[in-house]
Order: sequence, then C-alpha cells, then structure tokens
Amino acid sequence: MLPINTLHPVRKVAYVTYGLILVNALVFLWELTQTPAELNAKFWNYAAVMCQVAQSPISFESGIDIFRSMFFHGSWMHLVGNMTFLWIFGRNVEEYFGSRAFLGLYVIWGFIAAFAETLVNSVICVPMIGASGAIAGVLGSYLIMYPGTRVRVMIIFFRFFPKTFDIPALIVLGYWFALQLLNGWLSLGANTLGGGVAFFAHIGGFVGGFLLTLLVISLKGPPKRITYVD
Repeated sequence: MLPINTLHPVRKVAYVTYGLILVNALVFLWELTQTPAELNAKFWNYAAVMCQVAQSPISFESGIDIFRSMFFHGSWMHLVGNMTFLWIFGRNVEEYFGSRAFLGLYVIWGFIAAFAETLVNSVICVPMIGASGAIAGVLGSYLIMYPGTRVRVMIIFFRFFPKTFDIPALIVLGYWFALQLLNGWLSLGANTLGGGVAFFAHIGGFVGGFLLTLLVISLKGPPKRITYVD
C-alpha cells in the first residue's frame, strides 16, 4: 500500500516542507561526490552513533550529531521514500501549525525519534541516518489532525496490476504504525551490528507527533476538515 497523495486541499505554500525536501536532496547530491569510504567516515564523524549518544545524551555534541543525521540518507530509495511521505503529509501539517512552529516541531520529533532508538539499542555502535524519525512525527501529527481525510494509495495486485484507492488516513497511517510496531518487536534481540531500519525511531517519532499535536489541538482547537459524500 503505497501513498500517492492526500485529498485534503493545501491552501498555502508549504515553504518549510519544500525547503526541507530541497535541503535533503542537496545533502544527498553532496553525498554522491564522496567515495564509499569517505562517506562512511563522514557518517561516523558527523551523524549520531547510538552507543555514543547513550553515553552523553544531553550534550552539544550529541545534539548537533542528531540534527545532522536528519539530513543524511543511505540511498536514492531511502531519500525518495522519505521525501515522498514528507511531501504528502507535511504540507497540511505545516498549514495548521504555521511554518516556524512546524520547523521547530519537525526538529523536536527528530530528536524524540533518535532518543527512542538509542534507548532501545544503546549498546549498538552504528551511525543512525535519515529523516524518517522526524517524518514519522509528521505522520503521527497528521493522524490526529485529519483521521478521516482520504489518502490516495496504490496497491499492486500479483505484482503486475496497480490500482489506486482512496482510503481514510486513519487506516493508512494506522497500518503503517502497526508495521513499525511489528517489525520493531521482531528486531528485538536480532543482530543489528551491521545496521538496519530504525523501527523504534519511527515509533518514537510517531508517538511524539501524535501526543504533541493532541496537546496543541486541545489548546488551539482542531483544524478545518473536509466532509466527504460517498
């Protein structure tokens, strides 16, 4: 089930969402100028390494490493997948919060995600890269804001027959979160010394986005939602 777009209208230009996509793309283009050995060294020197963050979680060095990690990606698929989810769901979230608040929350969700992964895998010494933890916060935020909004998804039957469906965000994002929980549980105790998907970063970011947005909505009120007539 691959999300393609949300059917909720975007009424304002999402400057921060587009800016984040641009910065992530530019950083990845810079990564392509590095040899594999050079890039690996850059990740170790400039990204967050979980065992190191666990030793000094509240420090300037850990903070700047976590921040830089949000803009590194390991492959084109890693980048495109993350930026697609940010484009689909980030614009509506930014419209509700406003650009400056959205940028601040995006960074906060990235930190929550990094600490969640570190808490579970504190003894693993591998660089943690990617924007997916922060974007998971965007998904959790979207779920509480627009649970009934239809999301256009593509489902491929028997690997050859793609078809699109309009499904409520509650089902699409609930399914995504359930997969993270399942895969996170299955990864416990597995040999991840060579790296892998940071499922607990996804879980932590998503929960952080959900809870912080729930708090804001309780104070500010819910966003305007569209009504569907089937």
